[in-house]
Amino acid sequence: MDGGVVTFILAILIVAVLVFVAILLTGKRGYHFNVEAYQTRFLEIENRLKKETPATYTVAIINADKLLDKAMNEMGLPGKTMGERLKKSGGRFSDINGVWRAHKLRNAIAHEADFEISYKQASNALAIYRQALKDLGAI
Repeated sequence: MDGGVVTFILAILIVAVLVFVAILLTGKRGYHFNVEAYQTRFLEIENRLKKETPATYTVAIINADKLLDKAMNEMGLPGKTMGERLKKSGGRFSDINGVWRAHKLRNAIAHEADFEISYKQASNALAIYRQALKDLGAI
């Protein structure tokens, strides 16, 4: 092979590698949340949960569920409902079963008349929502 041809092929390979590296460095690596805003909002939700006030239990769970759904929407997870987005979450959660339990608890609160939960259930659900938001990188 001629020395000029080898140099030309080598130059093309070097340019290809540089273009590939440039694409990797400038490409979107994932969604970047406004972590401070999510942390502040989640702390507000947690702080409104009062042990002796059952009405705060349901509000806290509904708001935590909304916050997680907002994060999933911002990430661009497909689906019309949170349930659909959870199905397509692709292993993003360390405890997907816990997230499903917390979401089903939220659905029971929203759709079943006179549904009651305990402080312990609400507190456990909030812990699950907190971890789910951490898993996504929102808090």
